Amino acid sequence: MEVGPPFPAGQPVPWRPAGPERPSPWAAVAAVAAGCWTVGFVVVSQLGGWLADQVLLASGLDRAVWLWPAAALATVLLVGGPALALALLPRSAAVRATGRAWLATVLVLGALGLLRAIPPVHHEAYLAALAATAALAALVLRALARRGAGATPRVPAPAVTLLGVAGGLALLLPWVWLGALGGLLETVLAGVAAAALGALAGALLDEAFWSRFTVGEPPRPARLVLVGGLVAGVALLLLAAGVGQSGAQLPLLLTLPPAGFALAALHAAARRPAALPAIPPGTSGAAGRAGASGVRPAARWLVGLGVLGPLAFTDPEEITLVLAGTRDVPFWVAAATGTGLAAATVLAVAYGALLTRGRRPSRRVAGVTAAVLLVTVGVVAVGVGQPGLHGERLFVVLREQADLGGVPAATGRAGRDARVGEVHRRLVATAERTQADLRRDLRRLRLEHTPYYLVNAVEVNGGPVVRAWLSRRPEVARVLVNQRVRPLPAPAGRSHGTAPAPAGPEWNIRMLGADRVWSQLGVDGSGIVVGSSDSGVDGGHPALAGGFRGGDDSWHDPWNGTRAPIDQGGHGTHTAGSAVGRGGIGVAPGARWVGCVNLDRNLGNPAYYLDCLQFMLAPFPPGGDPFTDGRPARAPEILTNSWGCPPIEGCDPGVLRPATAALDAAGILVVAAAGNTGPYCGSIDDPPAPYADVLTVGAVDRQRRVTLFSSRGPVPGAAKPDLVAPGDEVLSAMPGGGYAALSGTSMATPQVAGVVALMWSANPALVGDLPRTRQILRDTATPAGATYASRTQTCGGDRNITGAGLVDAYAAVREARG
Repeated sequence: MEVGPPFPAGQPVPWRPAGPERPSPWAAVAAVAAGCWTVGFVVVSQLGGWLADQVLLASGLDRAVWLWPAAALATVLLVGGPALALALLPRSAAVRATGRAWLATVLVLGALGLLRAIPPVHHEAYLAALAATAALAALVLRALARRGAGATPRVPAPAVTLLGVAGGLALLLPWVWLGALGGLLETVLAGVAAAALGALAGALLDEAFWSRFTVGEPPRPARLVLVGGLVAGVALLLLAAGVGQSGAQLPLLLTLPPAGFALAALHAAARRPAALPAIPPGTSGAAGRAGASGVRPAARWLVGLGVLGPLAFTDPEEITLVLAGTRDVPFWVAAATGTGLAAATVLAVAYGALLTRGRRPSRRVAGVTAAVLLVTVGVVAVGVGQPGLHGERLFVVLREQADLGGVPAATGRAGRDARVGEVHRRLVATAERTQADLRRDLRRLRLEHTPYYLVNAVEVNGGPVVRAWLSRRPEVARVLVNQRVRPLPAPAGRSHGTAPAPAGPEWNIRMLGADRVWSQLGVDGSGIVVGSSDSGVDGGHPALAGGFRGGDDSWHDPWNGTRAPIDQGGHGTHTAGSAVGRGGIGVAPGARWVGCVNLDRNLGNPAYYLDCLQFMLAPFPPGGDPFTDGRPARAPEILTNSWGCPPIEGCDPGVLRPATAALDAAGILVVAAAGNTGPYCGSIDDPPAPYADVLTVGAVDRQRRVTLFSSRGPVPGAAKPDLVAPGDEVLSAMPGGGYAALSGTSMATPQVAGVVALMWSANPALVGDLPRTRQILRDTATPAGATYASRTQTCGGDRNITGAGLVDAYAAVREARG
């Protein structure tokens, strides 16, 4: 008898029911154990890696580039091993399919995890690499699937595809509502990466995968949804762990796995329109895949839109513990994640309940559902969302900086004013001359930009392409990414203090001897103006209202454009109170103050830090041009700066050095916080604290010991810190009229600024004489106790921990009087 194909070539082979598969119970137990191990290890490793990043950031240590590649390798070995065993050893086709799916996904995770070695500041480069890697992985998996199964006809399932689109839109909606887009290129690349990841999910959870869970006669859709959904959920968890920079993957660990159940229900529905029977285990080719091919487009849309939210509507650098103290980005990311998890759960339950009852899904109903959700997403984005693009900008530092050599070293009030005017004139002239060609080209290209003169630099609205063009220009020294926080759906809230007003001078005031300066020497800082650059100042606080200098050039807010002193965060009000506050909290209560907002939601960037330093050199009225409307004669004598600009905000070590050099040449004393990244040696590293022309201040406690959090030297080319002052549980003003005790070198810094105000108030001839002022502070300082991280970490000597010692206001003012 002739042996040949019983059916015409090219026609699908109908499946004849076979006996139900009887897998070994031990194989199922092994699969469950491997799944539990996979979920536990992945969640712990991803959360632990993010926390490690945050600890390094908070400690001021360098980013561990090797961290995420090492975590990816560990995941491949420790999760891939059990998955490989499941793929090879059990007799059960379903268990082997489980192992193959998990093995393929963990290998993809390993490749995607390597991409986190790209610094978060270069988010566009990461998104491009993510899109390319995901697309390549999808192509490889599709090629392997075709090689093993051959060409197959496709059964259209438009209703299932539309339901996949609807599900993806439901997962995207919370991010459109609570998040905000970045720049144009960043948004486009996020969309491309999301599409590639959707294609990758469709290739991972293809027809061959689902066919292994469609067994039994008659077919049992509930078994498919429960078992297949669980396996697909673990695979999607592995995929989610590799999507996004550190922090952005955490929401997906919760919102993406439930989509596995929705995809299982969609697969069950995709089989029904073609009226095909269940697909037996082991069947491949056209017969094995024809009935379920409609679920692949649904998977692409569902997973692609699901990952688009965290990729496009959040900045991974803002998912940080630095912002976790208020209702800022971490809070809203958590809210979007919770809402997305609820949406994913409802989606899985609804699809599972509706699509497994034997009813054919209606194309019209699916289309209407998808259309309604699409319109809802659009309305939310334009209405209650944060419409527009909010990407980073570029900070362009020019090669030529102003020559300030030969500026007369005149002292006293009149001499200092003359110095400020000469420095301002030279800075503006240099910037106007060297920026002319660049600014003309930027105007021609319609690129929004802001010029600066205190550092010869220009802030430009542009992305990587503009950055590459700028970097090649001969007049440009370097181009930095100028970080900008994305808008929130609601204000972060205002910080308030709950402590009562002090009954007399606080412990830190008494430790410095400032109260004796007031009572015995009759000096309170009158005649001196202190400039505060920080989160703002509550101008209505009882301890600060009377000290505001007033006029139209005493307040500047480059972040929000406010016209009167205000403070949302509280940090600036507290530091200003420690410098000039009345009622026993400020060192120099008779001095006046001017303010500038260089921090918004506890973050800054090079341009806005420079905005405030520039304003302090030559104040100008609201809306004025700093180049032409600046008033050097109105510059404050002393600047207190309780901030630092780390690399995550866009600064490099030398970006603000020309600014502090210019202020020093002008006779304006810059006092800066050492930082709170101790007790590590060499932790004074964020500008402007390491600069030699800045008076850098560490913190001590009530026992005159340097606090463990106080940053310390050594610093190349300078002895830092210069001095220490009380910085542990210091009581000062807070917005709304209250008080609070805070700790940090931020609290110590304004007290030293206040001591200098007392010195210059006592002897106006010292105004602008920065070398003599520094020498008096060092000579009159009292010993402070050094503290160490360990017996071996002495930081090269106590001088790099305590500086010259604890500032003594009483002795310094007496010495200043001569």
